[in-house]
Amino acid sequence: MFNDSLAMDYLKRAGHRLKALEVLMEEQSWADVVREAQELVEITLKALLRAARIEVPRVHDVSPLLEQNREMLPPGIRPRVEELVRISRFLRRDRELAFYGSEDLTPSDFYTREDAATALGYARLVHGEVFKAMSKP
Repeated sequence: MFNDSLAMDYLKRAGHRLKALEVLMEEQSWADVVREAQELVEITLKALLRAARIEVPRVHDVSPLLEQNREMLPPGIRPRVEELVRISRFLRRDRELAFYGSEDLTPSDFYTREDAATALGYARLVHGEVFKAMSKP
């Protein structure tokens, strides 16, 4: 059973997070931009999968599902699947590190403006492409 409004709710909330990322950039909170961008990409891609009636597991990187179910996705997004997969995998690697750090790494010292700008750019791209794909009938 699928809750049809849940996919749109994910996408809408991802849009709100995009605005929050702008604030984090202004505050020069680079590690938080990286972490929040990953979460935005995750929930956006889960919206896409749910809209295609694909069961979404509780994992942070859904790229295998995108690859396995490409033909079930909206036609307009299919040519972008490789790019979406690459972005999801790239951001997933930094999820915990950007949030918690480690004994030998402090997130606020480690992440740079460039890291944050890359993550923000990826978040904008994924959200924009999925929004466009889900908006078409």
